[in-house]
Amino acid sequence: MNITCVESLGISHDRFATLQQHYESMGHTFNYYMDRREDDATLVERMHDADVVVISNIKLSASVLSQCPSLRFLSVAFTGLDHIDLAYCAEHNIKVQNAAGYSTTAVSELAVAFMIDLLRQITTFDGKIREGKGRGSFLGKELRGKTVGIVGTGAIGIATARLLLAFGAKVIAWSRTQRPEVEAMGIPYVSLQDLLQQSDIVSLHVPLNDQTRHLISKDQLAMMKPSALLINTARGPVCDIAAVGQALVDGTIAGAAFDVFEKEPPLPIDHLLLSSRRCLVTPHVAFATEESFAARADIVFAHVDAWLQA
Repeated sequence: MNITCVESLGISHDRFATLQQHYESMGHTFNYYMDRREDDATLVERMHDADVVVISNIKLSASVLSQCPSLRFLSVAFTGLDHIDLAYCAEHNIKVQNAAGYSTTAVSELAVAFMIDLLRQITTFDGKIREGKGRGSFLGKELRGKTVGIVGTGAIGIATARLLLAFGAKVIAWSRTQRPEVEAMGIPYVSLQDLLQQSDIVSLHVPLNDQTRHLISKDQLAMMKPSALLINTARGPVCDIAAVGQALVDGTIAGAAFDVFEKEPPLPIDHLLLSSRRCLVTPHVAFATEESFAARADIVFAHVDAWLQA
């Protein structure tokens, strides 16, 4: 089998050399690339004769996949799969497997960090003190005692809820699939409308699909408290970005934090969310920690090994 990793995945040359020796000892060919290229022509060049491809969140369209006739397995170093043409893969018998769980801690920690930053205005005051300004009359707010609504109780939603309970927050949840371990934590499931109306902070943890696209739009934002905060570390299109931007301008909600957008950053400088001082933004880094990348490499190549041995 010809195995190709089309990008570095944050792995060192030494780790790749060990992997190459491992696969070659099994009679396979292993190729890897230390840079990240997202254009279709380069992807086709790197993948065209591969049986197995390891890739993260680079878009794989039917156009690219159709030029890789040997491809039989995609080991995806990412949790979501919405960047891959899954219909084409299913039609052409290409198995696709994600790396679920590698970034659970990383994403949940950033979600809570966003909440604390917005409540205490850490980023804002870093800028003010560098301008020679002080606190003024500002009073922050504590996470303890706040009602936080978790939208989506998969692994990351549950991990975020556990952190919030440790901070002394009251947690409520909505999810299409209700999990007994959530209720065992003392977290009640409520309707999405009730969650939006009751929460001081709403944190999104759902995958992107036809049912969740624009799950949070103008009508849902209008249900939230004017003092509420919206946190999105899930997928950008789970929110109607234009509606969120307008809600921030109008004061419909008090603030937001986004790590994800309609497309991967960098964003245009006139992007709607960048014009609001009430919105904290990061360039899709929730999953990106040294620890999570090490775990991710273990997972994706374990999946390759399992597929080869099946």
